[in-house]
Amino acid sequence: MNLLNLVAFVAFATTLATRATDPVMLQIASTFDVTPATAALLASAFALPYAAVQPVLGPLADMVSKTRLMTVCLSLLVLSSAAAMLAVNFPMLMAMRALAGIAAGGIFPIALALVGDRFPVETRQVAIGRLLAAAMMGNLLGASGAGVLGDLFGWRSVFAVNAGIGLLVFVMALSGFRRIADAAPGRFDLSSVVPNYRAIFRKPQAKYCFGIVFVEAMLVFGLFPHVANLLAGDGEGRAAIAGIVIAGFGIGAILYTVTVSTLLRYVAGHRLMLAGGLMMGLSFLVTALRLPWPYEFANFLLLGFGMYFLHGYIQVVVTELVPAARGSALAVHSAAFFFGQAVGPLIYGWGFAAAGVGPTLLTVAAILASAGFVASVTLRRAAGD
Repeated sequence: MNLLNLVAFVAFATTLATRATDPVMLQIASTFDVTPATAALLASAFALPYAAVQPVLGPLADMVSKTRLMTVCLSLLVLSSAAAMLAVNFPMLMAMRALAGIAAGGIFPIALALVGDRFPVETRQVAIGRLLAAAMMGNLLGASGAGVLGDLFGWRSVFAVNAGIGLLVFVMALSGFRRIADAAPGRFDLSSVVPNYRAIFRKPQAKYCFGIVFVEAMLVFGLFPHVANLLAGDGEGRAAIAGIVIAGFGIGAILYTVTVSTLLRYVAGHRLMLAGGLMMGLSFLVTALRLPWPYEFANFLLLGFGMYFLHGYIQVVVTELVPAARGSALAVHSAAFFFGQAVGPLIYGWGFAAAGVGPTLLTVAAILASAGFVASVTLRRAAGD
């Protein structure tokens, strides 16, 4: 099995667990007698540690073996999923989601850095697109599958399946990574950490890359833990339907990955970013209308397609900020992305309570459209565009 395929399997197993709790939030809330808003904090419990460990794991990946670090973190992800299945109270479940976030933080960002090491910038966006396809398949099946499993067998079955699939991929990775030479220097040297980060933040594009991914993650993924509750408010309380709606985002992202190579032949990257911001803005305008769930599913498909127009190009720019510190640069990128995901559910909870669903979503639409415009202007020449 070649490197890209193996890393894609690892990314799939990781992202399968990322959105696992979103469709079953109401079931978890009922089991542990907490409010839906409190249960939605499970998304923050995963995302915040994911972001917080990036300043450590990124430099570690640059210093030692990326593949070895990914294998260790995958084993922790499997163990945390198994323990979450057995959680006896809500704090224990929160703790296991936090551990899963730490573990996932050492997998997907490092996988991106590994792809950056192995593919030249001319073909990197396509290679990253294929890796994203695997990740989005994980998100897609994680969301839709969790909803179905939750309705049929309860929310604990979601973690059981995640642990089983993760274990299978761990065995594959343990064997496959041994046959792949790693480009890391294999030497732990703390003296390089601060200079690497200093070099990254000296780049004028850095603040735009990291700031925009924080905003998009906060406003896009922050909505997902509230989807089940919004649908329930419209009279649709089935976890499977919430999972299907959220899965629409994954389908849209996969459509991006299979069309990006063709799109880049005809459309400059900065124009894709502008289009992505506009598509996300339109999607949130439609969400504010609170249409029946089949329309919402199609709308989330548009959201996923549009977001990766913006996000995919930013990832390429980040891989070229400081090539010698690519793992560190991707770590900062992921930290910004997951800090946004951690804050997002809180922002939506406050916005829905203070201003209402419609005004909150309309404000988000305007911000995301503006983010696409800012990115298209500031990052236009960053990756040879």
